[in-house]
Amino acid sequence: MSEPVQLRSPDGFQLTALSSKPLGEAIGGVVVAQEIFGLTDHIAEVCDAFAAAGYHAIAPGLFDRIERGFHAGHDPAGIEKGRAAVMASPWPQVIGDMQAAIDALPRPCYVTGFCYGGAVAWMAGARASGLSAASCFYGRLIADLRDDKPAIPTMLHYGARAPSIPMDNVERVRAAVPEAPLYLYDAGHGFCRAGGADYDEAARDLAFARTLDWFSRWR
Repeated sequence: MSEPVQLRSPDGFQLTALSSKPLGEAIGGVVVAQEIFGLTDHIAEVCDAFAAAGYHAIAPGLFDRIERGFHAGHDPAGIEKGRAAVMASPWPQVIGDMQAAIDALPRPCYVTGFCYGGAVAWMAGARASGLSAASCFYGRLIADLRDDKPAIPTMLHYGARAPSIPMDNVERVRAAVPEAPLYLYDAGHGFCRAGGADYDEAARDLAFARTLDWFSRWR
């Protein structure tokens, strides 16, 4: 089960993170980048799933500078709160916090993330050090970050029925990194989040299996 830990970012800031460890020796590490809602039960479950697969997983609290224990609901007010937190978190700061998590994990180390976290994983692949591969889930902002191409092997996942990420957004990403595996699922946005309106267990399981296989290729 995930538990809170403290990380120190390169700028000296101490942030909270969720950490999940496997029962035995870890086969590697995974940094899990959160959605705009903070370190939610969903993110804890993702960390636990990677731990069950043999990885030590850490999810850094990327909005700790804004509010300790940041949490935003899935209602319009919560979405607005989360978006404001994104706008108040410059990329150098975010990458520094991701680097703190990378540095706390065993090698090889990988990165994944969901929605906003999908874009964070993309940017970490481009700017952070110590990563071997990335798997980015439905990151709408990636289409606007195409000049920051990851320096590591990167896989992408999108819901084909996500109105917030139209197909022209996805195709811009595909054109930018034609070598990257890009999968479309018959699902909406946020299909990995259990209990969410677009949750799709089959799509989640397939995407997670593909991610584990992808990471195993780059050990």
